[in-house]
Amino acid sequence: MRTLIVSEFITLDGVVDSPGGGDHPHAGWTFKDVEFDEAAYEIKGREQEEAGCLLLGRQSYDEFAPVWPSMDEFAEYNAMPKYVVSSTLTDPEWTHTTVLRGLDEVAALKESDEPGTILVHASARLAQGLAAAGLVDRYHLLVFPVVLGSGKRLFSSDAAKTRFTLTEHAAYANGVQLTVLDVVR
Repeated sequence: MRTLIVSEFITLDGVVDSPGGGDHPHAGWTFKDVEFDEAAYEIKGREQEEAGCLLLGRQSYDEFAPVWPSMDEFAEYNAMPKYVVSSTLTDPEWTHTTVLRGLDEVAALKESDEPGTILVHASARLAQGLAAAGLVDRYHLLVFPVVLGSGKRLFSSDAAKTRFTLTEHAAYANGVQLTVLDVVR
């Protein structure tokens, strides 16, 4: 069975909304409000190397697909299979992209014998649905020393009680903390 990892930039109050740009009033909080420290992003390189595919929600797909294909730093993502969970997307233009119509298809993807992890980037609503369905195995969280007060959150207010095991942790000079958590089943 493949490991499904949710990877997020997250604030101290649990907001994952618009870390690099978007509609949130404080969009871009990862680079506007916190000094850049390259060491904090080392996990992102590891994620690309270990991922066998990328899983996205529709909104994240719509934001990434026009930009990532032209970015050299995302060469591995551009070459690997990508899956979008959507009930409306019919003709994805990003190469190697397949549309999944529901979480049952995500569960089947986890059961496949394809190599590498399944990596979920951004996609707060998808991450909440995957968690509720018991499909998330691990979280890679870069926790930024910022409180936004409002916005999309990683965990819904009605999420079931979940326990985690800390498998990796690091703190960086800019206050960002890496927290890698495995879901306890």
